Amino acid sequence: MDAAVFRTHFPEFASETTYPPAVVTFWSGIAEKLVIEERWDDLYDHGVELATAHYLSLAAGDQKQAAAGGTPGNATQGAITSQSVGGVSVSFDTSSAMEKDAGHWNVTTYGRQFLRLARMIGMGGYQL
Repeated sequence: MDAAVFRTHFPEFASETTYPPAVVTFWSGIAEKLVIEERWDDLYDHGVELATAHYLSLAAGDQKQAAAGGTPGNATQGAITSQSVGGVSVSFDTSSAMEKDAGHWNVTTYGRQFLRLARMIGMGGYQL
């Protein structure tokens, strides 16, 4: 994956301070091993970029947790379904936005998009 193209497609990851080139390269290398090019065909680059964005988001959460004196790896949590502040309370139906049985992919919007595409791409027969 070309990191410069990735940062163009996902400008929220443009900061090389927050998302150093070595970290982008590391996670894109993992993503390239997860996404089967023959299966994804012309969506391969997009799949790699979505998986990279997912992992970068998780890693950024871990960095934030560590900077606050917490333990990295414990920052990942599910979607907030309700919250109260003072006398005001709000709830959201997150089930419509979540992917069933998605595990950690549900933690980021990139992961949900990736998994949704992966499930569609994985449908049907495949000749080995």
